[in-house]
Amino acid sequence: MKMESMAKDPDILTFKLTQDFLKTVAGEEALPVVRICLDKNGKCLDEDIEAKMKHLKITEIRSILNRLHYRGIACYNKTKNKNSGWYTYTWEIKQRRIVELILEQQSEMLQKLEQKARFESDHELFVCKKNCEETPFEIAAQYEFRCPECGDLMNPVDGKKKQKEVTHQIGQLKTELTELQKII
Repeated sequence: MKMESMAKDPDILTFKLTQDFLKTVAGEEALPVVRICLDKNGKCLDEDIEAKMKHLKITEIRSILNRLHYRGIACYNKTKNKNSGWYTYTWEIKQRRIVELILEQQSEMLQKLEQKARFESDHELFVCKKNCEETPFEIAAQYEFRCPECGDLMNPVDGKKKQKEVTHQIGQLKTELTELQKII
């Protein structure tokens, strides 16, 4: 059973949700840093990462690891070299924590998308050519169908097309969340 979960674990980085999440939490280079750690069975020295990512300074790598640490994704073990007095940090990536944080964040996003779908199915929306902001009929009528932001004329939004897009987004999100939940 343990072997099955270990075989699935690297798949976490193939999800767009995971990639976007790591970039948001720790920057553009977070994904390669996490990948290097996971390739070394989840534990490695920051110097190991530096050796593979020659374009980043050790301070930048540590900054990424510290941002991941702040969210509970990365943890470290600190040991002191008795001869030099320097500390060595062995970093470990907690894949389960990544999944937990993504599930929490995306569950909130899913609720908002579902609320948006319900709202849009119950209201006729209007928008200007610049797509400033979709406005329900009642409010658009108060502004005489002129955009409150830019003043341009507002036209009805294709509700069926919009509903289809939101439904597609919800479906994609549910699929990825289901796949991620299998990892835990």
